Amino acid sequence: MVPGAAAGSGSLTDVITGMHALLYSTDAAADRAFLRDVLGFPYVDDGDGWLIFKAPPSELAVHPTDSQPTHSVAFMVDDIAETVADLSSQGVTVIAEPSQRRYGIVAMIGLPSGAEVEIYQPTHRMAKDL
Repeated sequence: MVPGAAAGSGSLTDVITGMHALLYSTDAAADRAFLRDVLGFPYVDDGDGWLIFKAPPSELAVHPTDSQPTHSVAFMVDDIAETVADLSSQGVTVIAEPSQRRYGIVAMIGLPSGAEVEIYQPTHRMAKDL
């Protein structure tokens, strides 16, 4: 694929129609309820409580590592302080308070299962609206 290729130029972006991200959980029902009830993500129920959520516009980045490769999910927000305050008022565990990183202001929240998810207010150039 040619870097910066536009749609319709014969690139694979002509056939890739979306991205399906997965969160693995030791308590999937509780984490699904969190995404539905606390974060308010729209969803479809594929049967037996198997909820598939509509995610906000997304970006994909590849970060180098010297250890075993892993994957992570981070939710972008416009105002980290307001978001953390709102989540805290709803009883969400804030594992790490907002702190400045090279790419934005970052906080970590806990899902009901105990898994952690990053939320951040980006300061980097964004591709999600291309």
